Amino acid sequence: MVEWLAGNRIRGTSTERTSTSGFNPISAVSGGWKELGRTTLGSTGDIINVTSIPDKRYYMVLMDEQGATLNALLYLGSGSADTSQNYAKRTSLNGGTDATTASAYQIFNDGVGSNTGNFTAGYISNLSNKEKLGIFHTAHQNTAGAGTAPQRVEHVGKWTNTSNPIDYMRLHNYGGGDFSSGAELVVLGWDESDTHTDNFWEQIGTASGTGLTDITLDSSKKYNWLQAHFITTSSSAIDLQLGNTSLDTGNNYSHRRSTNGGADATVTGDNGISFASGWTSSYRMFLNAFIINNSANEKLVIANIVYTLVGASNTPARYEIVGKWANTSSQFNHIGIVNDASSLIASSEAKVWGSD
Repeated sequence: MVEWLAGNRIRGTSTERTSTSGFNPISAVSGGWKELGRTTLGSTGDIINVTSIPDKRYYMVLMDEQGATLNALLYLGSGSADTSQNYAKRTSLNGGTDATTASAYQIFNDGVGSNTGNFTAGYISNLSNKEKLGIFHTAHQNTAGAGTAPQRVEHVGKWTNTSNPIDYMRLHNYGGGDFSSGAELVVLGWDESDTHTDNFWEQIGTASGTGLTDITLDSSKKYNWLQAHFITTSSSAIDLQLGNTSLDTGNNYSHRRSTNGGADATVTGDNGISFASGWTSSYRMFLNAFIINNSANEKLVIANIVYTLVGASNTPARYEIVGKWANTSSQFNHIGIVNDASSLIASSEAKVWGSD
């Protein structure tokens, strides 16, 4: 049987175990995403450096951009941050026309000056003799409260260095305000030769079938990675709900969603973050999402979805979504994938990984 594994490749076999009991016990699955570096601000400031990053084939970066009046930029470097015009990038804000910048000064900027916090999840390839390519998705909180939809940025960029691997990253605010205390840049690495067992991501929740409607997490974590595959049985809508102790079913959510690259649609003051709507029977869906879970901040969601009917004659469709839960008093420890018209079939499955 094939199943997902915590903190390792997304797929593996059931003979690979993370527990120390039962058949074939091992202490942990080896070679997953490892934390290579992290800098967290202890007071307000504009620069967050992560230095002495080990050489890994791929990096995952998580940016907790707490603060006010921000315009966050990401620089790469070898030995120090490269702030010269050795980058090129392409950015789309809220699904709008791409803006391109050649001979840019940085690989990433979050696309819009913000008076509130932002959350970015990205990937960077790192081969010393090739240009370094990056993919980033950002959720902007926008004005606080469920009455305002978040904003989103899709961004790709490259650093044209072809002689050195990356060992330095700088997140720099050029806006009129500051990063607040607690803002941070986290750098994870993965390489096929890795044998470590101190993986960043640990599995904290799993469910199948109708159990997806309320997944109780083993613990609350700051960073959450949700993946799910499910099938509906009749016309339906799929919503994400979050909660502490139990799911919040009130009108405390808002979201922004693009379908197949079309213009963004926004919904505010809703009882969930809409992952899909207007489906007919037997639609299959695969979801990949990152959620940041700071107790005192609104919870920001970045989600990418593919859905389809069965058969090669049916072209799949895609959603790009950002959403927020307006709670600022506690961390969530419940995640619900809620079908408002019918039950999800038994083969539906979800996994949640988390880390602080």
